[in-house]
Amino acid sequence: MKKYRILIVFMAFFAGVICTVNAQAPYKNGIGVSVGNMQALTFKTFGGNHFAFQLDLGTKFITTNGHFKNLDLTGVSFWTLELNPNFMYECQLAGGLYGLVGLGASIGYDWNFMPLFHLWNRSSDYGKCGANGIFGLEYKFNASVAMQFDFRPGYGCVFAKNYDAHYFDWSVNLGVRYTF
Repeated sequence: MKKYRILIVFMAFFAGVICTVNAQAPYKNGIGVSVGNMQALTFKTFGGNHFAFQLDLGTKFITTNGHFKNLDLTGVSFWTLELNPNFMYECQLAGGLYGLVGLGASIGYDWNFMPLFHLWNRSSDYGKCGANGIFGLEYKFNASVAMQFDFRPGYGCVFAKNYDAHYFDWSVNLGVRYTF
């Protein structure tokens, strides 16, 4: 765990050192789609020259390890419908290329992808919550288009009345936005 903290601090320091001090935000707002581990509609807005807020609404397929009434269930699969807000620091690296680093959260609804024998009532509802980091690159073209590639490592939890599963929640995404 200590190695990950050192790595995150180093990456944040590195991003701060290479950023241009007087850079401007590449655009004010952008709306588009994202594909990868999470298929989503995405909206991004800049609150200043370096700070951005991104909101994704989409689906993701996850596999967890969990416990149900003291039984170990490894490899349980769910589809999630989740809302994922992220707060980011973004800076210009070169030309239209920008680097981004930030934190986010997720909240949503899950349903089981495969029936789990006779253990669960199929009408059960599952909730999902989590926290994530976000690291990536964004390229703003001369036209009103931006493309973003990001990696989001994090923690996730699927829960119901008698069930909770904690897992490494991650996604790698490629997004395209119309900017205005």
